[in-house]
Amino acid sequence: MKCHGVALEVRHIPASPAAPALAPIVFLHEGLGSVAMWTQRGLDWPAQVCQASGRSGWVYSREGYGQSDDVANARAAGALPPHYLHTQAWEVLPEFLAQAGITHPVLLGHSDGASIALLYASRHRVSACIAMAPHVIVEDMCIAAIQQTRTAYEGGDLRQRLARFHAQVDTAFWRWNDIWLSPAFRGLDIRQQCQSIADPVLALQGRQDAYGTLQQIHDIWPQGRIERVVLEDCGHTPHRDQPAQALAAVVDFLASIHLESQSQVE
Repeated sequence: MKCHGVALEVRHIPASPAAPALAPIVFLHEGLGSVAMWTQRGLDWPAQVCQASGRSGWVYSREGYGQSDDVANARAAGALPPHYLHTQAWEVLPEFLAQAGITHPVLLGHSDGASIALLYASRHRVSACIAMAPHVIVEDMCIAAIQQTRTAYEGGDLRQRLARFHAQVDTAFWRWNDIWLSPAFRGLDIRQQCQSIADPVLALQGRQDAYGTLQQIHDIWPQGRIERVVLEDCGHTPHRDQPAQALAAVVDFLASIHLESQSQVE
């Protein structure tokens, strides 16, 4: 599928033929994520979410990630622009949804993907917005963690591990790392946009998240209802650190909004 002039790697997870017609789930990956990064350690978490909730799913890799089109010479091209999350939410994602024939999706984003989901929902109606470990502001602890990630990439085995998930691993890493460590990005603050979200939000975060405090989810105040879930013994990646708990939180939330929508129709 081509979006914004870029060929994207896309995975579709069909719903069971016997399942009711429910809004599909669109999975939006983290800053160093991809289609394949959602499935690790023998666990296909998106498929589990879709099966447990009775919904179909769509997973795609953003430009320069996974098997999607590369950006030629990442370091020469420079870091991602400071507004890249907004561009993904307000330009690329709407085009993707239109091409897939999806209206009012369930957006399920992790980290950068969670921020993209929130930004999209601030301008467009969704069935629900699920934000796992979102970034609504940039905290000092996040910058410190990303600096440590850069050290691991340059001198450790992180590059080798990430290369299994990205056709052009240096593109994926450096454009993300350079913008997050730039002074231009420190002013990121999407809390005001979150106040415009009219549809249900689930904000989920691990208590031991090294990339952000619980302020990240406590500062999300949409117009509609919000449910906040804090997972214990969990870092920045709930679907890998506590997959069963994260799955239960997502499925319970989706079941509750389905019941709400049914009662409103009746």
